[in-house]
Amino acid sequence: MGKISPVSAKYIIHTSIDIDGIVDRPDVIGAIFGQTEGLLGSELELRELQRSGRIGRIEVNVDTVSGKTTGTITVPSSLDKAETSIVGAALEIIQRIGPCNSRIKVSKIEDVRISKRNFVIERAKELLKELQDGVLPDSQELADEVAYSVRVMEIKTYGNDRLPAGPAVDESDDIILVEGRADVVNLLKHSFKNTIALNGTNVPQTIIDLSKKKVMTAFVDGDRGGNLILKELFETCEIDYVTKAPDGKEVEEITKKEIHKALRNRVSAEQAAFELGKDNYGHNGKKGVQIKRTSPAAAPVRPSQSTRQQPPTTVAKNTSPSTTVNKYEKKQLSMNEKKTFNTMLEELIGTRGAFILDEKLNILGKVPTIELVSTVRSLATGVYSIVFDGIIERDLVQVAEKTNIRYLIGMDTRIKSNSTNVGLLTSNDL
Repeated sequence: MGKISPVSAKYIIHTSIDIDGIVDRPDVIGAIFGQTEGLLGSELELRELQRSGRIGRIEVNVDTVSGKTTGTITVPSSLDKAETSIVGAALEIIQRIGPCNSRIKVSKIEDVRISKRNFVIERAKELLKELQDGVLPDSQELADEVAYSVRVMEIKTYGNDRLPAGPAVDESDDIILVEGRADVVNLLKHSFKNTIALNGTNVPQTIIDLSKKKVMTAFVDGDRGGNLILKELFETCEIDYVTKAPDGKEVEEITKKEIHKALRNRVSAEQAAFELGKDNYGHNGKKGVQIKRTSPAAAPVRPSQSTRQQPPTTVAKNTSPSTTVNKYEKKQLSMNEKKTFNTMLEELIGTRGAFILDEKLNILGKVPTIELVSTVRSLATGVYSIVFDGIIERDLVQVAEKTNIRYLIGMDTRIKSNSTNVGLLTSNDL
């Protein structure tokens, strides 16, 4: 009798079997051939299909427990999809095996070629990687490597403390202060040349002197060590702005996009000191925290115009949240406003939508929360409050400040209410 190899099978029929009694494997196989004989016509006769190799060896595994027999049947097939499905359905008509009632159920028909296709894809990936690793780099990769080497060579030592620094520290009015030489190298790699490093945990006199003359942004790692260095800087220097690498990451390992994002989201030194728990930072030790009371300057990453190569601007002018003025002053929420906001918020639960309201609490429109920031930017004026099914984030607050929105009402907030002139309300407040 011809047998089909599992390797050449295209499909495998998987079935489960449940028998009310005790039977053996040969009883099950005999029932399969006997009760399907003549059922599907001569072209789909199981014996003929197996003899010609289009149906493979039928595997039966049974186990007897407490007078009942259960198990599985697998049938490999090289027929097409329709014929394989007909054969699988034919197995389910078997209702009796030997003297016992039985139930056979096809659980699935597996396409063996899918697993083979997945193997081909994975192996092709490995071969492509080996090919790419073994060939010479293209011209762009060579150019990038040379440019990177040039930027790294631009690192120099600055001041009497011989601190690692970029070439634009003297010319630029804005300085990025990082922790170590590797951080300076990473920022130079991405064209930030106005960078200088502490080169240790103790603050050098060079940094103290620079902080009195330049607008200084402290850029520290996103870990506990970064917080400790910030505290030391607050005690000794006049820091203007603070930003951090993403949580758990160091400045030396983050990407260009993460650097730009961190510098755009920098906060004033006063706010950073408050978040570190230094509420009385002006009376907090022998020296106290010395924080400049300066207005926001230009982006801390752009050297002066006299430098030969200028890095792209990363922080827009006057974008610090603490300096944006809202035309509304905070006042007590009226009962009518509170009731209206609460009703609208309940209506929006689970919709991921937002109501945009005017001063009379009329709905100007309803938009998805994902389009809320862009919609408010396009409206620019005339928006009094926004009620939405979501969490109040910093980017929405910044847009609200610029467009003079009075209230943001959401399910929750990640922004402190005392850090903005916009009224921030949550479902708990209502």
